[in-house]
Amino acid sequence: MPWLAALALVLAGAAGPAALAQTPEVEIQIREHLFFPAEVRIPANIKVKLIIRNLDTTPEEFESYELNREKVIVGNSQGVVFIGPLAPGEYPFFGEFNPRTAQGKVIVE
Repeated sequence: MPWLAALALVLAGAAGPAALAQTPEVEIQIREHLFFPAEVRIPANIKVKLIIRNLDTTPEEFESYELNREKVIVGNSQGVVFIGPLAPGEYPFFGEFNPRTAQGKVIVE
């Protein structure tokens, strides 16, 4: 049965780093009805967690037709949006409540 213990160690080692790998996080702030940063760069083919912090007192909606995501973030709070895995390209997003000013894009490389 020593081979069974050895196999268990090999399997645990192989799964260990993958199990411990975390989803990359990117923070986007909303200030004065603008997104900061307005351009977010992420790697292709992986899932990414966007943490959207609304520093304004009014609500804003993170929306993207290309990402198929929308999320209302009330004033002075934050929300989370998961995106990906995505193919390389540009994916615009905007603030539904202030579409003229609150604009940005995710650049996938």
